[in-house]
Amino acid sequence: MRRRSLLGVAAAAGLAGAAAACEDEPAAAPAPAGAPPLIPTDWASVRAQFTIGADVAHLSTFVFAPHPAQVRAAIERHRAGLDADPIGYLHENEARLDERVATAAAGYLGARPDEIAFTDSTTMGLGLLYSGLRLGRGDEVLTTEHDFYATHESLRLRAERDGITVRRARLYADPATASTDEIVGNLTRAVTGRTRVVAVTWVHSSTGVKLPIRAMADALRDRDVPLCVDAVHGFGAEDAGPADLGCDFLVSGCHKWLLGPRGTGLVWGSAEGWARFTPVIPTFDGRSIGAWLGFAGGAPPPGPAATPGGYHSFEHRWALAEAFDFHQAIGRERVAGRTRELATALKEGLAGIGGITLATPKSPELSAGLVCCQVPDVSVDEAVARLRGLKVVASATPYRPSLVRFGTTIVNREADVEAALTAARTLV
Repeated sequence: MRRRSLLGVAAAAGLAGAAAACEDEPAAAPAPAGAPPLIPTDWASVRAQFTIGADVAHLSTFVFAPHPAQVRAAIERHRAGLDADPIGYLHENEARLDERVATAAAGYLGARPDEIAFTDSTTMGLGLLYSGLRLGRGDEVLTTEHDFYATHESLRLRAERDGITVRRARLYADPATASTDEIVGNLTRAVTGRTRVVAVTWVHSSTGVKLPIRAMADALRDRDVPLCVDAVHGFGAEDAGPADLGCDFLVSGCHKWLLGPRGTGLVWGSAEGWARFTPVIPTFDGRSIGAWLGFAGGAPPPGPAATPGGYHSFEHRWALAEAFDFHQAIGRERVAGRTRELATALKEGLAGIGGITLATPKSPELSAGLVCCQVPDVSVDEAVARLRGLKVVASATPYRPSLVRFGTTIVNREADVEAALTAARTLV
């Protein structure tokens, strides 16, 4: 049963079980004009799936990504169906399309569909996770100084509501020279007997440091402390899923490195992790609605139970399947390799410019697609503006101190890296 029962449409049939889904794919809207067929092994073909301007080096597409042709076409197809017959299209397709998205996400993550909750962003996912974990007054959550506002604020609000304690550890003194031993050692020394949860970020948007999540998870394994990971700057850029990372929760938006529909995200949790969680927002899963109406059917599995109900931007959420298909067609390993190749070239080039200080580790073991640097005697905002004037789009990290930040995604070309380096030389 889907939301049709709440609307009173075909209620009698809906109470019997899951809503019937159309057997056939809805009529497709025309593909976006000018999009050639995708050749996954050809990076020029991959780049051609995006309409982003070719005369500018866009090295901030990870902030708010453009959609590839397949995603644009799916959004338009679903939007056309909803506009033509909103109730009919929703009722006939919701169950099947929701299942397709969950299956695609699970295939990409190497997980089960029922382990995944869907959200609108990383921030929503973090807020739901840190609000729903079962913690009591005096319990401690250990996070780090390097985490973003969304993690810190979610935990601060939980502390205000429930009297938990939040501490921040410093994992490395200098991001450029950070090491796995330093990071894991500082983390384990910060864990106390009161620590019930560890909250970290996979790739730091402040410096570009990529945490050794697997080593951290292994170090925490005997302490019975779940490891929760804001994965947004690794998800879609790194060749690793939950089984590789060993974490208990992984939270990410899908509109950054995955280049997926804007306004989409997810939370993956292990069976042990979900067992420590209570949903925060009512789900619209049919089993939950059926129980409310007095019909037996069992509780929904943890991922669907944690997925907020209500109406969503369905055309975007359903187009998530095409975003996962796009990455799978190219191959997660090849995407990560391409990202690493371009980022390495950018780091090496910036390190060779006298006066510019590279903050991101050069080693790909401790870095991903983000590249952060400092320019002497030029404010970050001025540096970003001057780069933009030279047709290079960088960004300022939203931290103190702020750094100039680039990011190489599969949208980029070698020429974009060369343009960024040429422009950077004018700053010193």
